[in-house]
Amino acid sequence: MADEVLLLDFWSSPYGMRLRVALAEKGIQYEYKEEDLSNKSALLLQSNPVHKKIPVLIHNGKPVSESLVALQYIDEVWKDKTPLLPSDPYLRAQARFWADFVDKKVSEIGRVIRTTKGEEQEAAKKEFLQIIGLLEGELGDKPYFGGETLGFVDVALIPFYSWFYVYEKCGNFSIEAEQPKFSAWAKRCMQKESVSKSLADQKAIYDLFLQRMKARGMDQ
Repeated sequence: MADEVLLLDFWSSPYGMRLRVALAEKGIQYEYKEEDLSNKSALLLQSNPVHKKIPVLIHNGKPVSESLVALQYIDEVWKDKTPLLPSDPYLRAQARFWADFVDKKVSEIGRVIRTTKGEEQEAAKKEFLQIIGLLEGELGDKPYFGGETLGFVDVALIPFYSWFYVYEKCGNFSIEAEQPKFSAWAKRCMQKESVSKSLADQKAIYDLFLQRMKARGMDQ
């Protein structure tokens, strides 16, 4: 029986983009269902009754929630196709650590950059660049976090590249000027079709951000 794979998602979500990249990297055919986050579908609420959030991966009728959990699930189910996690237990643990670091740090500090001004924003920019510096240190001289090939941390992190233009415009700074090694890594990832075709356009996300700010009566 052929696998039935359905992804409940929203186009600008970096968490959903993770799963899109992983599925593309492994060559898995799937159905994509765009959710209206202001009017969530019954299927989404049924599939993720605890958090009621996207993305949700539904494989042969069984839902898997939380993007890093679903990312690992994809890697385990289709382990013979372009593995994302290394086989060595210690290296697997390190990859999970850095993916968790991305989850805890990058999105939250990016939110502060795009929603604050003045001293709070300046402090957030400084912390953001420190976080990128730590990630650069982990990357080292490798082309990817996964070594010679795209790995678990790469897939967890690269979707936030779609939001970098928002951070830069709001914070009036250049990530490439400040962290060139990191920017080179991002561009290297974007050369892969599985990444470039799965990530949302930076300018489109910035337009969405401006629309949301306007709807909330906030100027940027």
